[in-house]
Amino acid sequence: MAPLPPGIRFIVSFSRDQWYRAFIFILTFLLYASFHLSRKPISIVKMSQGELHSYCTASYEGEVGFHSQSPKAGDTPAQQLPDNGTDCGWAPFDQDNFQQLLGALDYSFLCAYAVGMYLSGIIGERLPIRYYLTFGMVASGAFTALFGVGYFYNIHSFGFYVVTQIVNGLVQTTGWPSVVTCLGNWFGKGRRGLIMGVWNSHTSVGNILGSLIAGCWVSTCWGLSFVVPGAIVAAMGVVCFLFLIEHPKDVACSSSPAMHPESYENGTHRFRLQKQALTEERNKPLDPEMQCLLLSDGKRSGHQNHVVILPTDGGGGGIAAISFVGALKIPGVIEFSLCLLFAKLVSYTFLFWLPLYITNVDRLDVKKAGELSTLFDVGGIFGGILAGVISDRLEKRASTCGLMLLLAAPTLYVFSAISEMGLEATIAMLLLSGALVSGPYALITTAVSADLGTHKSLKGNSHALATVTAIIDGTGSVGAALGPLLAGLLSPSGWSNVFYMLVFADACALVMSEAAACGFQQVGKEAERGLVCASGGFLSPSAPKHPPVKRAE
Repeated sequence: MAPLPPGIRFIVSFSRDQWYRAFIFILTFLLYASFHLSRKPISIVKMSQGELHSYCTASYEGEVGFHSQSPKAGDTPAQQLPDNGTDCGWAPFDQDNFQQLLGALDYSFLCAYAVGMYLSGIIGERLPIRYYLTFGMVASGAFTALFGVGYFYNIHSFGFYVVTQIVNGLVQTTGWPSVVTCLGNWFGKGRRGLIMGVWNSHTSVGNILGSLIAGCWVSTCWGLSFVVPGAIVAAMGVVCFLFLIEHPKDVACSSSPAMHPESYENGTHRFRLQKQALTEERNKPLDPEMQCLLLSDGKRSGHQNHVVILPTDGGGGGIAAISFVGALKIPGVIEFSLCLLFAKLVSYTFLFWLPLYITNVDRLDVKKAGELSTLFDVGGIFGGILAGVISDRLEKRASTCGLMLLLAAPTLYVFSAISEMGLEATIAMLLLSGALVSGPYALITTAVSADLGTHKSLKGNSHALATVTAIIDGTGSVGAALGPLLAGLLSPSGWSNVFYMLVFADACALVMSEAAACGFQQVGKEAERGLVCASGGFLSPSAPKHPPVKRAE
């Protein structure tokens, strides 16, 4: 018998379950990368001074622009747009308050996204993920393209662009809770930080692709910078409808090994099937932070009798979806939500304003500035993976976030000074800042959210994952809305004030991550004394210890 070809041997070396998990990993990666791809064009187009706003006369040079910057020698003159009524750009962004108008577009999108995210998790728990995500992607693609349609139909109403951004922000909230819940169904807690750190690079990949795609038409036909990404998102929505598998049981795959007591071992160690090895692992003392975040059926505390499983409203065998208040009671949800608020404020300020900053500081044209801004996202890819690896090895999510935030604060301050020294310094600081800023952001929105959404008090209720994820990311989106708005208000007085704001926000995120770590230590001590109840609240020392309440059949 002839030996099998190397390629075939590689294929058969993986089980059916492993191939399905790899497929879901790649598919959800591409789905959410397309969401971020559609968010980037606005930052690329608004920095094009020859499209939305230009220095049209000498009298404007001293008062229009950022920090009294005059046009660069190499800039091409602004073209007269058809029926625009002015040669200073695209109305209504041709006035000297164009910074505030562009900031309002960012703010309208992000505010709608923040508000909608709180509702999205609750709605998403009660609808099939595949249908819910497909609807969101197709609608997002339509409204992203609609923004670009304004170019072709000469629409100059500011209200049109604001409403388009608001609706787009609302429909895009379907994405994050859906993909995180789906990925959480397929992957357990073993090496979750590394797996989701790699997976979360879809954010940076989407931003990079969005910058490159939008940059292709920004100087010639900026409407296509929105229409093309919109078409891509809508097409990926069709792919989602055709191929997304919500749960392993839908294709008769086994659950993740991390879901079974006999095969689970947390941290950087491999999964073990030997019962004896598992027993030894259970006997090890738990770090308080991991005791709150990563306790599962594989690592039971000595007080499992406090867990209460609530019956569903109907008579079916499903598990009741957790309430909004119940999700807030899970230890760490509030602290990490506030931490993400400040971390996302910093990240989204870079997302929306970095290309324009590079254009002003390094005197680059629009296309080159857009390409250079992608280095921040490249650094973010490595930062997210690094944060996941460190948190898995240390088994301390909050401490990992705190360490990276501590290093990010001085880095942001240095960035504002060094980036003016030349292109090489800007490149180095973009990579370093991207890694330190995006690392905690990636860790909280993925591994931490999934850990909290599968907290031991939930007893495997996968419906809670969407709500917890939506609460954390929704709160973070409040910061994402404030960051670009504050940058638009502060940038006329000098970019240094914008960076002072970013350093302050980073310091606040550091404080909240430390609060989360201290809270875990307190809850861990209470758990050792048997004072923690299933909902994350506390029992009095004299409270009776009731047996678990099982669902009525």
